[in-house]
Amino acid sequence: MNKKILVTACILAIIAIILGAFGAHKLKELLTPQHLASFETAVRYQMYHVFFLLFLGVLNSITPQTKRRIYRVVLLGVLFFSGSIYLLSTQEITGINISKIGIITPIGGLFLILAWVLLLKSLLKSLKD
Repeated sequence: MNKKILVTACILAIIAIILGAFGAHKLKELLTPQHLASFETAVRYQMYHVFFLLFLGVLNSITPQTKRRIYRVVLLGVLFFSGSIYLLSTQEITGINISKIGIITPIGGLFLILAWVLLLKSLLKSLKD
């Protein structure tokens, strides 16, 4: 499980760096400042959760089942939160309209919060033992 978590973290980091560079150089010319700021927020939160996954992947004080659960919640959170913001902020140039399902952004945010809560709960339990 640790290897899978660490590899996923690296892949998400590569994607975040590519999207960040794309946003800073190419999308800057195509998006409004508000949409560009939203896109940058998605990149930033994706990268924050890369570090979360790297930490999770080297952490040995919680069970593999708990790691798996946290890993899945983080992935859903990044996909829903950052993914939906990428699509929402670029819909004028991509033609992909997801405004009707924009509720997935806050759901993704809730998943990210839940992942942190699960990690906290697991750490407190392991420190107690």
